[in-house]
Amino acid sequence: MIDVWIIWLILLILLLNTISALITVFHRPRNIVTTWAWILVLTLLPIIGFLIYAFFGRGIAQEKIFSISNQKHVGLDQLKLMELTERKRQLAIKNQSSSAITNRYDQTRYAEHIIKFFNETEETPLTRHNNVELVFDGKEKFEKMFEDIKNAKETIHVEYYAFIKSDIGEKFLKLLTQKAKEGLEVRLLYDPWGSNGTRKRWFREFQEAGGEVLQFITSKNVIAKTRLNYHLHRKIVVIDGCIGWTGGFNVGDQYVNVTEKFGYWRDTHVRIKGVASLLLQERFFQDWNASIERSEEALAFSEKYFPSNRFDNNDNIPIQIVTDGPDSRSEILKDGFIDMIISAKKSVWIQSPYLVPDDPMFTALTIAARSGVDVRIMIPCMPDHPFIYRATQYYANLLTSYGIKIYSYQKGFMHAKTSVFDEKICSVGSMNQDFRSYSLNFEANAFIYDSKISHKVAREFEKDMKDSLLITPEVIKSQGKWLHFKQRFSRLLSPIL
Repeated sequence: MIDVWIIWLILLILLLNTISALITVFHRPRNIVTTWAWILVLTLLPIIGFLIYAFFGRGIAQEKIFSISNQKHVGLDQLKLMELTERKRQLAIKNQSSSAITNRYDQTRYAEHIIKFFNETEETPLTRHNNVELVFDGKEKFEKMFEDIKNAKETIHVEYYAFIKSDIGEKFLKLLTQKAKEGLEVRLLYDPWGSNGTRKRWFREFQEAGGEVLQFITSKNVIAKTRLNYHLHRKIVVIDGCIGWTGGFNVGDQYVNVTEKFGYWRDTHVRIKGVASLLLQERFFQDWNASIERSEEALAFSEKYFPSNRFDNNDNIPIQIVTDGPDSRSEILKDGFIDMIISAKKSVWIQSPYLVPDDPMFTALTIAARSGVDVRIMIPCMPDHPFIYRATQYYANLLTSYGIKIYSYQKGFMHAKTSVFDEKICSVGSMNQDFRSYSLNFEANAFIYDSKISHKVAREFEKDMKDSLLITPEVIKSQGKWLHFKQRFSRLLSPIL
């Protein structure tokens, strides 16, 4: 017979665990779904639940949040970006046909409400004088980016979630080191969580050549590096302040299709030459200045970094660069996507490696589908994170029942984060369709208001459909009861994944 004191000890432990769980969960504001999810984990899994919380649930210290959110407008106020954009737009008008001008005017009229939303919530103006090139293959992306870096004259700024010590990483770092030796200002900002296996000593030669490297502020210590959330997920490269790269590719061998695990890595990046690159430059400055050790090391405005005389192309593609993260008061990127989904008249096509929508996003997608909008979503056929993948499968099956066409990409791993709305607006960036991208990590997306570019994104989606499996009721039924159980269990944890 169990001694009474053992029973009382167990009850005491459970009581203390419950009290600790409530204090832990309620010490900072969370949405109600996440709150209940953590209460279940912490109370039903005594002690183990707190270990899970240490990995998934810890927030960011307030001083770090302040340091990030306090980085505002390093250079664009001084540049008077809006005036610069208008001046360049007038120059473009002289060199464009009237039909092209009318088309882009109609595009911005169509998207006027979302442009206003992004500008008023994130203070990110619409830029017009831009040339855009889409890249859908990793080898092509790095070849073209490396060529831009080789031709750089003054500054190179690099910011990646994953900058991994690998063959492509070695080539990238060697090129940056060479440019630093040539006397250019070369800076690299990375997130240690995404850059698994990367050590500071790897950058020694780069730093000796004059290059500067920093870890993002939320990963400044060993404890922070064990936290899954609140990481730098952006992918930004800015060259001489006039050429910007952003999208879904990181720096690692899997992104150039040389690893067996994932096969062909399908992703999307965008090269921007024009005024929008200044917005990417400013985002880099804000992230860099938040991560420095001493305030006197902060980067400051200079015409070298924010040039006004290097945009000599005649294209006039309208672009907004929108960034978001836990330092924002609202979920700006997610709210913008919901706006565009609800506003779409004909089609909403999305590619995302993770499909774990929260209730507002789920509602927006299903309302659009039930309103006759052609909603299609493409996801991978394999996991890189098992729990998230099973949750993705759960929502893929559920959304199928609402008439949404879900495609499982079979050729390799689908990692692109693209969206196209009515083939009039498209988005390319780092934001996934999951809780983490909505509110827990730092993201950046380019919103392009141009039918020709949107058409290219849509045609690439159609090409990918040929290498994809459409999820049907028969496919769902064939998955089996055990797989469905794992999907439902993972779904329960989706608010904290």
